[in-house]
Amino acid sequence: MEGNLTKHRKNTAVLWLLIAAVMIGLSGRLGFLMIFRSGHYSSLAQDLHQRERSIKAARGRIIDANGVVIADNRTVCTISVIYSQVEDREEVIRVLSGELGLPEDQVRPKVEKRSAREIIKTNVDKETGDKIRSMGLAGVKVDEDYKRYYPYDSLASKVLGFTGGDNQGIIGLEVKYESYLKGINGTILTLTDAKGVELPESQEDRIEPVAGWDLHVSLDVNIQKYAEQLAYQTLERKNAKGVSIIVMNPQNGEILAMVNAPEFNLNDPFTLDQNLASESLRLKAQERGEVSGEKKQELLNQMWRNACINDTYEPGSTFKIITAAAGLEAGVVKLSDTFSCPGFRIVEDRKIRCHKTGGHGTENFLQGAMNSCNPVFIDVGQRLGVNAYYQYFTQFGLKEKTGIDLPGEAGTIMHKKENMGPVELATVSFGQSFQITPIQLITTAASIVNGGRRVTPHLGVRAESRDGSAVREFTYEPGRRILSEETSATMRYILEQVVADGSGRNAKVEGFSIGGKTATSEKLPRSLKKYISSFIGFAPAENPQVMALITIDEPEGVYYGGTIAAPVIGDLFRNILPYMGIADQSASENPNTPQEEKTDGSLLEAG
Repeated sequence: MEGNLTKHRKNTAVLWLLIAAVMIGLSGRLGFLMIFRSGHYSSLAQDLHQRERSIKAARGRIIDANGVVIADNRTVCTISVIYSQVEDREEVIRVLSGELGLPEDQVRPKVEKRSAREIIKTNVDKETGDKIRSMGLAGVKVDEDYKRYYPYDSLASKVLGFTGGDNQGIIGLEVKYESYLKGINGTILTLTDAKGVELPESQEDRIEPVAGWDLHVSLDVNIQKYAEQLAYQTLERKNAKGVSIIVMNPQNGEILAMVNAPEFNLNDPFTLDQNLASESLRLKAQERGEVSGEKKQELLNQMWRNACINDTYEPGSTFKIITAAAGLEAGVVKLSDTFSCPGFRIVEDRKIRCHKTGGHGTENFLQGAMNSCNPVFIDVGQRLGVNAYYQYFTQFGLKEKTGIDLPGEAGTIMHKKENMGPVELATVSFGQSFQITPIQLITTAASIVNGGRRVTPHLGVRAESRDGSAVREFTYEPGRRILSEETSATMRYILEQVVADGSGRNAKVEGFSIGGKTATSEKLPRSLKKYISSFIGFAPAENPQVMALITIDEPEGVYYGGTIAAPVIGDLFRNILPYMGIADQSASENPNTPQEEKTDGSLLEAG
């Protein structure tokens, strides 16, 4: 009995020791948390009684080359309700439904939902937001916000792009320069009690938003407006599927205008079938009828598509610029070399025709270029051979993307070298059986006539903080040399003669020297007999300061590039050259003229 008692006392002592140890441990832990971790847990406790609302940052503006704002912000409001603070739910439902133009059965579930905050409507105009705020409805919050606004509606829509409901860029420059434009959102912190009701004596804490940086671009609103006007006139007159125009400074790659008609309204980017100037487009829109869901998104993507950089096509005779430059640089052809054009050329088992079925007869290389004669360029391609031609194709940058600062640039679709035989080489020589983008064509042509250095096409010039305290200049170093100065000068001379007395004569502008090349390419499948008419031109021919490319997709009636595309670029230059301060240089001696040709008038009289 005594032994059991002793054992019991020992167990009791051990138990008390364990309890004491646990208590000491808990006391020590409590002391540690109270002394060393008090700030952390105080912060957590504070968070439990804070409500957070975001303050959207003003998005950076987009500003053209003249300082004109072409993408801006408008102040709008976000209307929301806090369940725990609403005193009269029926009144809140009635007022918000009426002022916001929403059905009551849409507002009621949100007002009656037990949540920290329910957004009733965003992008409410400021006047309506101010009116609701002045009513002092308990539990109704009116926060100022920003909505993207485009002062010129559809101007350069597929270049500028637009933003979504979260004010984030979706296409174009808006998404490419998102990191500069978006800014940093701010926050409103409000103290509440345990029930989530705001404490009347507490003040809001604000973390102010930081506005996005302004983006300055090379686009010129005046040149863009006039180019768009010409594009829409052509679209309607030729009942075409689309018309694109790119205007570039060939010396540095700056894009002065980029048109993709039909454009769309940037302030209403989710409405289909806008600005359908041609009858064929209107008929197609009527045939579609009502669409929804996945099909509508597909059609929107087509409407937003920038054909200048997203789409490839067979360039046709404008690509003869590249064949001529390669042939001259390699030394396989001279201006005075003689060719014979019977109206076709036999290559292996293929009879490849010239556009002039009766042939051009005997002509030299300059005359062949002025006549846009396919057999002449087939011969130049054959003289080069597959290896050399492919080398120049690569050397000129045609195998790479241009690197333009817009999303979604497509790459060149070209035969693999091992699959290029004499027939493929012949068709590539005059611009068929492969595809490139319009931006690739104009960039390569610019690099050929600017002295021989590859340029990077671009729109971004600099980004600047709203207060001007920080600036980021975008630099585009001159690219590699792709051909010699001498070849570049010869190419300027050839292309000037094409406009002066050749296939591009409809692009002439009185008082200015213009260089250029026409093209008419047949779309695939050939059986449809659909065409793309185009012209690429530059001025002044002696020292190119501006270059423009027009492509007319599926024109009806007459479809020859020299007849319908060249005059449009002529009209464009006639108006923008004086505006750009480019002086009349037609009377001066042409420095492009090769020395041996200056005394040979017969070459200049060819046509």
